[in-house]
Order: sequence, then C-alpha cells, then structure tokens
Amino acid sequence: MRAAYKKLTPYIVVLIIGTLLGGGIVAGYSGKQLAKPEPQNMSFVPNLQQTAPNGAISHARTPPLVRAAQAVGPAVVGITNKAYARDYFNRKVLVEQGTGSGVIVDSNGYIATNYHVVENAQEIVVSLSDGRTIPGKVLGTDPATDLAVVKVETTGLPAATLGDSDSLVVGEPAIAIGNPLGLEFKGSVTAGVISALNRSIEIGERRFKLIQTDAAINPGNSGGALVNADGVLVGINSAKIAVAGVEGIGFSIPINTARPIIQSIIEKGRVVRAYLGVGILDKASAAKYGYDLNIDRGVYVAQSSQDGPAYKAGIREGDIIYTINGIETNSVADLRSAVDSQPIGSKAEVVIGRNGKNQTVTVSLEEMPVKQ
Repeated sequence: MRAAYKKLTPYIVVLIIGTLLGGGIVAGYSGKQLAKPEPQNMSFVPNLQQTAPNGAISHARTPPLVRAAQAVGPAVVGITNKAYARDYFNRKVLVEQGTGSGVIVDSNGYIATNYHVVENAQEIVVSLSDGRTIPGKVLGTDPATDLAVVKVETTGLPAATLGDSDSLVVGEPAIAIGNPLGLEFKGSVTAGVISALNRSIEIGERRFKLIQTDAAINPGNSGGALVNADGVLVGINSAKIAVAGVEGIGFSIPINTARPIIQSIIEKGRVVRAYLGVGILDKASAAKYGYDLNIDRGVYVAQSSQDGPAYKAGIREGDIIYTINGIETNSVADLRSAVDSQPIGSKAEVVIGRNGKNQTVTVSLEEMPVKQ
C-alpha cells in the first residue's frame, strides 16, 4: 500500500493545484495537450428598423401643450414689411424692412399683429402656415397700444379661438408661437409659464397692463400668439426686455385689452377713444422741457382746447387735475389710462385744484377727433 500511495502522490498534488487554479483534470490524462474547441460564430445583425405599431404617437407624447400648439399653430402667420427705397443708382426699389408674426382672428382674412411690425409699410406679404404667400393690406393701426390689423382677401382660413385673459393664473403653462429671427424659423413654439399679470409699463404718454411670461420671445415673434393649455389665444406677443444678463422676461398684450381695439379697427378702420381736450404736464415731462413744476401730486393743465370737453366743463390753463372718477392722476400716463377706461359720452367727475382750493367738475367725454 505504501508503494501504491507513493505512486499516486504526484497525481493528487496535480489535482489539488489544478483545482486551486480553477482548472480541471480529465480522467485518463495521458500528459498530452488537450485540443482547443472550435470558435463559435457570434456575429449578428441588429434590427434598427423597429417602429411603434402603425407609427402611433402615445398619449404621453401629446400633453395639453402639444394639443394647444396644434390648435393655434395653423393660425399663426408671417408678416413681411416692405417699403420703397433708393438703390446705389438712385432707382426706386422695393426692399424688405422686417419680418414679424400675426394671428388670424377671423377666417375671412383678418389678422391681428403689432403696429411696429407694419409701421411705414408700403407693401405687406403674408406667409400662411400651409406655405402659401399672399398680399395683404394694413386695415388700421393703433400706435398707442402697439396693435394693428392686416387684411388678406382669402376666406376659409384657420382662425384662433380667443380666450379670457382675465382668468389667467400666475404659474399656469403658456406657449408662444411665432417666427423668431424671420421666416426661416416660422411656426416656432416655445413654452413657459405665466410669470406675472398686470405688469405696468409706460411707453410714451400711456401705461400698459401686460402679461409677463418666460416663454422665449425673440425678434420676429412680435405679433404672434400667446396661448394657454386650453389651446386658446390669451395674448398678442409684443415685447422682450433686451438687456445684457436679462433672460426670460417677455410681455404680451392681454387679449381682453386687444379684443375691443381689434374689433374697432375691423369695423371702423381706427380706434375710437374718449378725450378731455387738454395738454398736460407732470413733473417728469416738465423737466424734459426745462421747467420745474412745483406740485406734489396731480398733473398741470398747460393747454385747454376751447372746443374740448374739459374747457366746456370749466377746466382752464393753470388748473391741476388730481383725480378722474376717483382714479389718481399723478402722471401723464395716469390721466391717459383713466380717460381711456371711460366710454364715449359718459360723465366723468374730475377733481381739480385752482388757486389753492379744490373743486369737482363734471366732464362729458367726447370722441377723440381724427387727426388730419
């Protein structure tokens, strides 16, 4: 047995070493090298042509913002403003002044846009969402609110549904649709939220109540649509604060403000407003003309037209207007806004100061005459 054990010892050692090394021993090992297995063919061709059944779009890919863009997008158009200029050879040529956006508000060819988009235009070209380009004409403008209406002689157009901007809530989704940087990017959709309501901005002698949004509004978006998640038009995009380091602050004219102006332009070709018939100064405007206006509040009447409603009610040069129907008028913009909010023919209670004493006069507001 001892001799047999000695003969088996080398094999036992090999078996232990092989096991420790993760190998294996085949019974009947003769000391010869084992044959290597033939390599298997592991190559395969991936299937990259797989698609969803019938190209279907899942419900997850069609949230309210997608449906809103689909509803209003076809009603957003491009507006190209052209005017005549002299070329190098002093020839009169028609050149492009700029491109903006517009929204079809009536299927019979009425398009709302910004005044600055069509300002000084001698020819208007409207680019529809279906690729057609047709001539248009400026039906009327309202520089005071930066609104205008363009008419094209085409019917059956896709029109946006007008919503109620007074029902907007800060933080709700909003999308802007327009043509940023020109028609190369026509129909662009950007999304954000309603950032704020009733933002007050003074432009010239008027104060505007605008919707603030962080949906990207770039040059060319002017006149385009601001849409809520219900797919209705809630604003006409108008401005962006273009200051270095400032992003995501854009403004839109509320549709409830724009609606009566657009309607008036369509029906009368212009906007009809009430007026007082006075020329006024506040401290800021007086300073621009080199005057030091020594008043703490109100606006100074520098002129009162003899044919105007204010003069007929007894308001004279040198008076100070403090309030109109209870609305304080401490700036030119305050007075313009107060008068604009009153219907033509209405009676306005105006508190004035004269010789250190206050008095109230009743003014019958009349229609602002058309400038010749």
